[in-house]
Amino acid sequence: MCNEAFEGRPFAETCRAIRAAGYDGIEIAPFTLAERPSDITPAQRREYRDIMTSEGLAFAGLHWLMVSPKGLHVTTPNAGLRARSWQHIHELVDLCADLGPAGVMVFGSPKQRSTTGGLTRAQATQNFTEGLAAIAPHACTRGVTVLVEALPANQSDVVQTLDEAVAIVRTIASPAVETMFDIHNAIDETLPHDELVDRYFEHIRHVHVNELDGRHCGTGSYDYKPVLDVLARRGYAGWISLEAFDFSPGAERLASESLRYLESEIAKLPS
Repeated sequence: MCNEAFEGRPFAETCRAIRAAGYDGIEIAPFTLAERPSDITPAQRREYRDIMTSEGLAFAGLHWLMVSPKGLHVTTPNAGLRARSWQHIHELVDLCADLGPAGVMVFGSPKQRSTTGGLTRAQATQNFTEGLAAIAPHACTRGVTVLVEALPANQSDVVQTLDEAVAIVRTIASPAVETMFDIHNAIDETLPHDELVDRYFEHIRHVHVNELDGRHCGTGSYDYKPVLDVLARRGYAGWISLEAFDFSPGAERLASESLRYLESEIAKLPS
């Protein structure tokens, strides 16, 4: 489960609540820990890691990579700003590796990657691809996988479909750069979601579950079974992680209700 629903609470309390709800892992938004990854000392990183272990949680990875610090942008024509922004990603790779083994970094960050400064979609996408390619060797060395997340048109004009995300992955051709599937962010896809996941399965390393409107699982009409069936049939070994965007029900409630609902859906799958 993603941790920002518990924002403002002590990290140990968050981990305890997520585990109590029945989850096995935690996915962390780095802005909930500090404004900058460099602000988190080695001792604090060890403490966070020890807390997760002591509460019985595995570290899944990071998401919402560029909420803070403000003003960063990875596709801007401003070369200096672009370099500082990719340095931030470089530092997040280190944070991810320090928090746990085999972590993923979900690269959504719509405001920080969309076209700006008069660039075309193609130019911005090229800057995005080049930045990812440059970070890949360091991520590979640290055992981190950076995931290109496709976003719908109402969020970003850079990488809008899983097909576009996979094209970037294949261009870079590094084990440290792959993609992921997010139900809420696949709303513009034209293929049924199970077919989409099946088609690009070899590059999908992470899955976010939520309703199409961003609420927590079971509050809408989305049928999770086809996607879950493909993941089961294909032997998916990555995380299925709850990322809800509406926290109004309360963190404990959305955590518990989502997991219970998903468990009931999994129980209906062919054996």
